[in-house]
Amino acid sequence: MILPKVRDPRFVTIRRGGTLTDPDHQLLALWAAACAEHVLRFFESARPDDPRPREAIAHARAWARGEVKMMRARAAGGHAMGAARELRGAARYAAYAAGQAAVVAHVAAHELGAAAYAIKAARAAAPKGEGEAAGRRGCRWQRAQLPVPIRELVLDDQRLRNDICWSVFDR
Repeated sequence: MILPKVRDPRFVTIRRGGTLTDPDHQLLALWAAACAEHVLRFFESARPDDPRPREAIAHARAWARGEVKMMRARAAGGHAMGAARELRGAARYAAYAAGQAAVVAHVAAHELGAAAYAIKAARAAAPKGEGEAAGRRGCRWQRAQLPVPIRELVLDDQRLRNDICWSVFDR
C-alpha cells in the first residue's frame, strides 16, 4: 500500500504531533484486522500450515488491547507479507491484508491497505466475471464493520486517497 507523501495529521497520534487519539488508533487496528480476517480463508486454503497471516491479525488485536508492543505487531505484519511473496491471486492479497492490519500499530494510515488488499482478495477469488460484484460486496461488508467513532475518518481518508479498491464502488 502506497502511503501519501504528506502524512495526514488525523492519522498521526497526538503524542507525535497529530490529532489521532489512542482509542481511535486502536479502533483502526481492530477494523483492519476484521477486514483481513474476513478473507483469510483464501490464504489458509492455499497454505494451511503457514500461521503467519493469522498471527499478524492476532498481533493487531493484541496491540489494540495493549498486550503487545508496536514493534512486535509490526514484525508480525512483515512476516505475513513475507508469506505473500511466493503466492499469486487471492491467497497473496489475503496475506498482504493481514500484514497491513498488523502494521496499523506502527502507522495508522495502513488501515486502508488492509481493506484494499482484502477487496483485491475477494475479487481475485471470485469466479470469472463476478469479481466486480465480489468487490462491491466486500466493500459494503467493510463499511458496515466501521466503528462509529472512526467511520467518517476512514471514509474521508478513502475519498482523499481515491483508493482504487473502494472508489470504484462509490458509483
